[in-house]
Amino acid sequence: MTLFDSPSFSNHEGVHAFYDEKTGLKAIVAVHSTARGPAVGGTRMWNYATAAEALEDVLRLSKGMSYKNAVADLEMGGGKSVIIGDSRTQKSPELFHAFGRYLNGLGGHYYAAEDVGTSVEDIAEARKVTEFVLGLKDGPEASGDPSPVTAEGVFRSNLVVARRLFNQNDMTGLTVAIQGVGHVGAYLAEKLHKAGAKLIITDVNQANLEAVAAKTGAEIVAPDAIYDVAADIYAPCALGATLNPQTLDRLKVKAVCGAANNQLATADIGDELFKRGVLYAPDYVINGGGIINVASEMNARQTGGAYDASWVEGKLSRLMETFEEILERSVAENKPTHLIADAIAEARITAAADKKAAALKI
Repeated sequence: MTLFDSPSFSNHEGVHAFYDEKTGLKAIVAVHSTARGPAVGGTRMWNYATAAEALEDVLRLSKGMSYKNAVADLEMGGGKSVIIGDSRTQKSPELFHAFGRYLNGLGGHYYAAEDVGTSVEDIAEARKVTEFVLGLKDGPEASGDPSPVTAEGVFRSNLVVARRLFNQNDMTGLTVAIQGVGHVGAYLAEKLHKAGAKLIITDVNQANLEAVAAKTGAEIVAPDAIYDVAADIYAPCALGATLNPQTLDRLKVKAVCGAANNQLATADIGDELFKRGVLYAPDYVINGGGIINVASEMNARQTGGAYDASWVEGKLSRLMETFEEILERSVAENKPTHLIADAIAEARITAAADKKAAALKI
């Protein structure tokens, strides 16, 4: 199978493979779209079984970033990078220096940030040799940990769901089942608790569970039991694809509204949720607070300023307006929310591409 025959290839503008013998770096960068601006997306370090598996992942994830950035109304396109290797044993400062030098070769078409298997410290190492990274922890433009902003967006989305489904302006009396109480999930749990929600939580990390339960009074259940609890809202905040044929019939909730990426194992799961009357809050819409926070650094560079919390708040508020639009159109058009979200993202990307082409008189 060639690159262009891949089921995950979707008119990507560029796919670049890099190898550095000295450090052992094996990396792939996929630029899906630069219609709205430079492609931006995280760098995932994973011990892929094959290069073909890594390629499929980076193609799929880069397209997802185009949609996420567009629906968040950011002047950024979508891209992603993967480094093939074990993040626990194969990292080195020199590896990320090599990665940064290769980013320079892309001339600003792609900006990298942290992702699964990488950290802000890794990005800081790459920053020593390239300007084409975002998500810094130090300096006037540094946006810091994106988790609180991600959690804030998901929390506000839960409030939207509460208003639409339960006719109330807070979470009082509602039960939320949170799957995963790591960085984002823990922040979300605290916000929901303060808003009056009863929480049922699970995680593979016992320390995380105990810490969150101590702060919120949450009920702890075993990881697989989270699908069977009696709750109003299911909030997946850990692994993706937890909405699948094996879990769908077990859920007793009226809505799904969580921070995890790629929650739908397949698109038809979203269709089935819609048929069953379960409101699905599209993941890449409501968890967009994190990328908005990272994007603030690009805004700071363009304006010559520093990190601007008011800019982030403005974009987050706009994102919540888009989420409300998705829900309204879903009802009016009798279509699943994930399809409405995709349509909005695609329309914004197409409009930007048309404007760009017109400016170039193509």
